[in-house]
Amino acid sequence: MYLEHCTDKYGLRDHLRLNTEVASCEFDEVSGRWWIQLADGDRLEADFLITATGQLSLPAYPDIPGLDRFKGAMFHSAHWNHDCDLTGKRVASLGTGASAIQYVPEIARMVEKLYVLQRSPAWLVPKPDRPYRPRQKAIFRRFPWLQRLNRWSVYWRFEALILALTRAKWLAKPFMAGYERRLRKEIPDPDVRAKLLPDYPLGCKRILISNDFLPTLARPNVELVTDPIREIGADRVITVDGAEREVDAIIFGTGFRATDFLAPMDVTGLGGRDLNEAWRDGAEAYLGIAVSGFPNMFMLYGPNTNLGVGSIIFMLESQIAWVLEAMQQLERSGARWMDVDPDAQRRFNADVQERLDDTVWTAQCHNWYKTESGRVVNNWPGFTFEYRRLTRHPNLADFTLAAPAEA
Repeated sequence: MYLEHCTDKYGLRDHLRLNTEVASCEFDEVSGRWWIQLADGDRLEADFLITATGQLSLPAYPDIPGLDRFKGAMFHSAHWNHDCDLTGKRVASLGTGASAIQYVPEIARMVEKLYVLQRSPAWLVPKPDRPYRPRQKAIFRRFPWLQRLNRWSVYWRFEALILALTRAKWLAKPFMAGYERRLRKEIPDPDVRAKLLPDYPLGCKRILISNDFLPTLARPNVELVTDPIREIGADRVITVDGAEREVDAIIFGTGFRATDFLAPMDVTGLGGRDLNEAWRDGAEAYLGIAVSGFPNMFMLYGPNTNLGVGSIIFMLESQIAWVLEAMQQLERSGARWMDVDPDAQRRFNADVQERLDDTVWTAQCHNWYKTESGRVVNNWPGFTFEYRRLTRHPNLADFTLAAPAEA
């Protein structure tokens, strides 16, 4: 509803092309323009290519023997099958991450049996949401500065928490102790409690925020399964201990291919350079926005701009302002295109990776922040106000500007 409201308020509908897949993008050095090939056969031309695909847009599916044999309903949480009525069904849910904690409590109320298959547990913190009371709304209407003060208090409270994941990890201890208290209170079975207690530091994997996930796991019709899956049968899930659990549906709460930025699009830059090849050792970008060898291409929510805590919206606002000014500066310069200098990109990313070395994200846990080699390519290692300062204005000294085309 909010997005539809914004679409109408700012007159965006005539500028949107929905249900359209981009197959490839290719830069033309002579004209300084991008050619965008759509999956339906259409071809578009643009002066700038701005990607806003996000880091959590390409679903990740597990590679489990026998998936093709399963006869029941099977879908990823990102592509929910709304035609599948789970009422009274036996359901296997794979994964206990940020996706699962949202839908597991909801479907547990309607299914006959729910098997929650967990690879590794996660740290949970309470979700302190509540509606603003009428009196608070009245005060905010009369004194708007109090609403702004409340907003900034929330911002600074979350901003301070980044220290618990980076420089002052001891700050995480109260949150970890709080979770252990919740386990003792909400999970009566000591064996289940043990399975739900992580053996890695808070924040190594995404911190989950929920009030109803743990109580759901204590329901009589819910079973937490931690033995790895050996294979899938026509109507069952078989784990390595030999146990067979008959199910009517399988839901993949297995997250996203977060380190595969811009996949599955093919992006070609200067001299036929392939973006996948440029990123063979892990994605990187100058300020998380521009990639050397790919002029006039700007990314929103690109490499190393995700947050462990805090507002992604704040980061996106910083990036959008930077991109707009960069386009304006290029237009004023009269150049055909701008390409970030490879040395500037290397310096930025070397600093980011050095700062990431001592964070919780490099600890021994399986998370979506890093590649198989262990390089963290998703997260920003500092404060969001620091990133806002770095992206305050584009520095054209860090770019190569191509001269205007000859008439």
